[in-house]
Order: sequence, then C-alpha cells, then structure tokens
Amino acid sequence: PDPPEGGWGWVVMLAAMWCNGAVFGIQNSCGVLFVSMLQLFGGDEDKQLAFKTAWVSSLSMGIVFFCSPIVSIFTDLFGCQKVAVIGAAIGFAGLLSSSFVSTIEPLYFTYGVLFACGCSFAYQPSLVILGHYFKKRLGLVNGIVTAGSSLFTVSLPFLLRVLIDSVGLYNTLRVLCIFIFILFLAGFTYKPLVSNAKDKEGGKKGKFRFRPEKKICNFSVFKVLSYRIWALGIPAALFGYFVPYVHLMKHVRDRFGDSVPEEVLLLCLGITSGVGRLIFGRVADYIPGAKKVYLQVASFFFIGLMSMMIPLCHVFGGLIAVCLFMGLFDGCFICIMAPIAFELVGAQDVSQAIGFLLGFMSIPMTFGPPIAGWLRDHLGTYDVAFYLAGVPPLIGGAILCFIPWVHERQKLKERAKPIDGETTEKMLENESTMVSDTTEKPVKEMESGF
Repeated sequence: PDPPEGGWGWVVMLAAMWCNGAVFGIQNSCGVLFVSMLQLFGGDEDKQLAFKTAWVSSLSMGIVFFCSPIVSIFTDLFGCQKVAVIGAAIGFAGLLSSSFVSTIEPLYFTYGVLFACGCSFAYQPSLVILGHYFKKRLGLVNGIVTAGSSLFTVSLPFLLRVLIDSVGLYNTLRVLCIFIFILFLAGFTYKPLVSNAKDKEGGKKGKFRFRPEKKICNFSVFKVLSYRIWALGIPAALFGYFVPYVHLMKHVRDRFGDSVPEEVLLLCLGITSGVGRLIFGRVADYIPGAKKVYLQVASFFFIGLMSMMIPLCHVFGGLIAVCLFMGLFDGCFICIMAPIAFELVGAQDVSQAIGFLLGFMSIPMTFGPPIAGWLRDHLGTYDVAFYLAGVPPLIGGAILCFIPWVHERQKLKERAKPIDGETTEKMLENESTMVSDTTEKPVKEMESGF
C-alpha cells in the first residue's frame, strides 16, 4: 500500500531514532570506556595494553558493519520486527555479560562480538521500516532519525564519566543495558504493513515462501564499475577513520593530564556531525548525479587533514577546533551515502548495495584502532598513529575522484545501446520493404526508382 506518511509511522520514527542513538551513541563514546578499561584491567608490566584494549571497541564497531549484508538478507526474509527484537535481545545479553568479566579477553566476545552483532541486527531494520511508513517525507524522517546518534554522542560521554566515577565500569555497563532494553521494546513498534489480502491470508496461516536466490543475495551490483570503485575507495579511506573516536581521550589524558574535560571533544564531534548531516544533506540535493561523490572526496580530505593536526595541537582549544571541523565533515560523509548509492545502482538494488559496502567498511574500521594502539605501546606517544591515520582518507578520496567520470561513460554507453538497436531495426524494415517492392514491381520500374 501507499505509505501513510504519518500516523503510527511517527511512533516508528521515534523508535528508530532511539535505536540509532543508542547503538552509535555507545559506539562513538567508546573512548571514555577505553580509558576506564585501561585503568581497570591494566598494569605497568603490560607493554601491549593499549593494543589489546583497543581491540574491544574496534571489534565492536567492525562487527556492527560486518553483519550488515547478512542482516539485510534476514530482514528481507523474516521482516523488520522479528529481526530488530531478536537483535536487541542478543545485544542486551552481550552487554550484560560484559559487566561480569574479570579480564580484558572475554570482552572480545561479549562486547566486541555478541553485543555488536545484536546492535547490527537491531539497527538495520530501523532504517528499512521507515520506507514502509514514509515516502514524501522520507528525507525529513531520515534526517531526524540519524540525528539521534549525534544527540546521544553529545550527551552520553558526560553521563558515562559521571557513572564510571561514581559506580565504576561494571555498573555503568549495567546502566547501559537499560538503553538496550528500551531498544528491545522499540522493535515491537515496527509493525509491517500488509500489502494485499493474499499476503494477509498467508500471514494468518503461517505460511512463508522464500525468495529466489538472486533476490536474496544480489551480486549484480558488482557489475557496475562505478560501484566497484566506490566499494574500494570507501573502505580504503576508513583505516584511520575510527582511530580518533577510540584513542583521542587517552591522547588528551597523556598530553594534558586530568586538567581538561576531554569529554568536550566528543561533544564537539557530535554537535557538528549533526549540523553537517543537515547542511550537506540539503546541499547534495542541488548536486546532479554521481557528482555528489565530490562531497565525500572533500569530506575525506578534511578528515585526513584534521587527524594529522591532532598531534600538532599543544593547547586544548586547538583540539576543540579540530574536532569541530572533523565532526562537520564526518556528518557530510555519512548523510550522502544513500543518495550516492541510489545514483550508482538505482533504487531496486540500493538496499544490498549499502549492505555490501557496510560489510567492506568493517575490515578497516576493525584493524585501524588496534594498529594505532600498537604504535602507542611501542613509541610511547600517539603522534605517529594520528599522522598515519590521516593518510588513508586522502588515498580513499583520490580513488573516489574517478567515479563521476566512469559513471558518465557508463551512462553514455547505455544510451548508445538503444540507439543502435533502433537503427538496426529500421535497416531491417527498409530491407524487407525493398524485397517486397521487387516482387510487386518490374525490374525496370525498380531501377528507375533508384
């Protein structure tokens, strides 16, 4: 049916906003948890503590994206409501079990895998369900929903710092379980809209028909050259993307001690990221076709440059300015991913195109922070780690520059194919006309006609 453009859809929007905020608010605030884990599980004799601890947060963020292609298939098969509810239950179990560990190693599974896998299964249906209830207002609703992560990223670091200082890390994780339990309840609001009487009857009888294999897992998007370049350039740029979120708090603690409120930096990232999503999302509407990619190129250029400037800031105010710019262009990068996917592969294949891309993104986002932690352990400072973290965004941005040119060539070839077909058809029609004329007219009359 046509989307109702409201009604129960507003409740779904609020539930999806909470999902977006709870999942990525916790993930983006991992720097506060990282410092607490170092203090709780660390020791002076452990020379690889930053490396081992960074795996917890980076593995968690990586798994959220790594599961995306699988979640998109399960969502198509079983519906948004079931997948979201089960995912939130798994995430709740993972986060709760994380509050009972005594060493860092079990957190790799409880927090890095189990909790993150649940978040992934809860998150993706929250984006899909919006298209069931909204069409004309979908852009506005997506903007409100994605702003949830910025809202939580702004406020959650301060809450976590207060909780950790007052009740400790373990009880803080148990308080966060309340956020995930609300997410579990929010999943029940994703009521599917029955399209026709046949589907309704099938639902009552409990019948279920699997889709054909091509539709369940659609690899045809990789036939599009511009999409292949995009799926290569984005992951290449993200090896250094998540490093500031994990290690910036520890870097500030090493350089300035306890004299500065390091949570303010995450506040700056969250605020300007939300502003960037609103501004650049609107700007993208005025940029035609695949040229929207140039916004992502500019985003990666500034993100890489800001990462390299972090070690150069010897006053706290300089770090605030860097984080303000980094958050602004982080919002730009995120908000135009879906519009670019629509331009490259079309509306029919966009869901799994984004799912595959998020899966590829999981690899660099998982390995980048531990490498930065390893450099910190061996060099005694984060300076080299932040310098190197700025290089991949510059490389990835350079790769993306080829997409508009390749995409335009593809479109020209596609336009040329129908023209050639029409020309061939007309030639065959003319030939058949000439043959018929030879049977009806004398040879001399035909020659005079030519």
